[in-house]
Parts: sequence; structure tokens; C-alpha cells
Amino acid sequence: MTVFTPPRPREHDRAYEEMLETLSEGSVHVHYDPYEDIAWDAPEMQLDPADPRWILPGDIDPLGATAWYQAQPVESQIEIGRWRIINAVRVGAAFESHLIRAMMHYAMTLPNGSAEFRYCLHEMTEECNHIQMFQELVNRSGADVPGMRPFFRLIAPTVSHVGGFLPMLLMIGILGGEEPIDHYQKSLFRDDVQLPPAVRRTMEIHIAEEARHISFASEFLRLHIPRRGWLERAFLSIAFPITMRWLAGEIMTMPRSMQRRFDVPERVYREAFWDSPKSREILSSYFGDMRALASEVGLMNKVSARLWKRLGIDGDPTRYRSEPDRTALMVS
Repeated sequence: MTVFTPPRPREHDRAYEEMLETLSEGSVHVHYDPYEDIAWDAPEMQLDPADPRWILPGDIDPLGATAWYQAQPVESQIEIGRWRIINAVRVGAAFESHLIRAMMHYAMTLPNGSAEFRYCLHEMTEECNHIQMFQELVNRSGADVPGMRPFFRLIAPTVSHVGGFLPMLLMIGILGGEEPIDHYQKSLFRDDVQLPPAVRRTMEIHIAEEARHISFASEFLRLHIPRRGWLERAFLSIAFPITMRWLAGEIMTMPRSMQRRFDVPERVYREAFWDSPKSREILSSYFGDMRALASEVGLMNKVSARLWKRLGIDGDPTRYRSEPDRTALMVS
């Protein structure tokens, strides 16, 4: 596989250029500041460690779905839920910092006049704001969470650097990291799960702005993958599901240090991440949009389809962006 060379603007489809211009204008006119748009010091925004709204929802969170968690005293459910939610926030901030590193590397390879360059800078600005927003929430929660798992923390800078040279993999990685978080947060809102107001507000802002980021990465792949050679497409068809599964595990799984802190039995940890039918259903639900995208751009073939299934992230593709999981709706 050759190193990707960014095409000159004249080679881009006009529809893609117009999409980039629309996203850039959206970033200019509809954006959020973590300190202007969140009333951190308002009484209702204060984070109470004993707030029952920290309890994990059993239909959405894989740990919350376990009988072990549901059998814990309410006080323990609250404490475990607070640490799990805040740790996910801390992991999200770290992931976005690595995304910025890779995207800045890529953006600086783009030619003068590139609409991609402008949008990439808008996206990185928003991601910087998200990191500030997430870290403020972590600081105010009182939970000194570890964030990323140690191995991922160790290799992430190298992965980010390599991603700057390989934008196709970079965009797949962006989607692999953003899709599970986006799906999880939207599920909380769809089910009207009660959350501490400060947590809810950060999620509202994140969902609103991540819609642009996910749209960009998806459209980038729609434009470029069909234009690559068959060998590169074959490689990407395998890399796509592996990246999705790997990043979902890194971002959505409780770190072992938290398992030890709360004495979560090993069988429960494995049940939650991702050995039980319910946890596998939750994991698979993260990627309906990505299965649709892979099919659309020709990356869902006989070999890759078996890999999606082997990794436990197969299932029906969505019919439209962010379609609720139909299986879950039928069960409910």
C-alpha cells in the first residue's frame, strides 16, 4: 500500500467541496465554548457524589446490565456509576487529543486553497474545546479516574503519528473512536435516562458538534475508497472492522484498575466486556452506521463480513444515520 497523496482540489467532486463548505460554515455559526455555554458554577450544575442519577442504565451500559451490578447496594451502584461515567469522559478527552495530533499532521500536507484544510482546523478547534469541557467535568466530579488503559496510553502517540501519513486509516480510526461514544450518548437521551445536569449538558454539546466530525470522516471515505486500487481496498476492508472493534474495547471497557478498586469479580468483568449475549448486543449496536458505510463503499465482502461476525460487531446496517437499534426496540 502506497502512502496516500492528497488530491488537488480540482480532483474533488464538487458535492464534496460543497459539503466541506457547509460543515465549515456550521462550525463558524453554530459552535460552543466550554466556559461560556456551560454554567459550571450554577447551583443545579454542582456534581453530588451521592446523586442517584449516576446509576448505570441496564439497557445501555454493559456493566449496568450485569446482575452483579444490579444486586449491589444503591450507594455502591452510584459510586461505581460515577467512576465509570467520568472515566469514559476522561478517555474521550485523551482520544480527542490524539485525533488532533494526527489530523494536524494530515492538514499540513494539504495544498493551498484546500477546503479540507479549513474544515480540519475547525474540527480541531472544536475538539480542543471538548477536551477542556471534559476535563472540567472530570475535575469537578471528585473522581480521580485513570482514563485510558495503560497499553493504549503507551501506543496512542505512535498511532497518531502514523495516522497522519495514512489518512484513510485516520478517518476509519476517527469513526472507530467517535461512533461508540456517540451511540452511547444518543441512547441515553433516547431512553430519557436521568443524568446529573452537568453531565447531560456536556453530552448535548458533544453530540451536536460530533455530528459534523462524523459526517466529514464518512464523506472522506465515500469519496476516496472507491478510487483506490483493489489491493488497498482489500486491506481497508480488513482494517475497518478490526479498528472498530479495537477502539470500542479501548474506549468503552472499564480499566482493570477500576475493576480492582470496586472488587468486580473476573467473571462479571468478562460478562460485561464482552462475553455475555447482552454485552455483545450492546457492542454490535455501536456500529450499525459503520456497517452501512462499509457496504456502501465496497468494503463489505465475503472475507470482511466473516471478520465483522468473528469480532462480534456484525448485524444489520442502519437505513439512515443514527437509526435506533431495531432489535432493541422490538424487545422493549
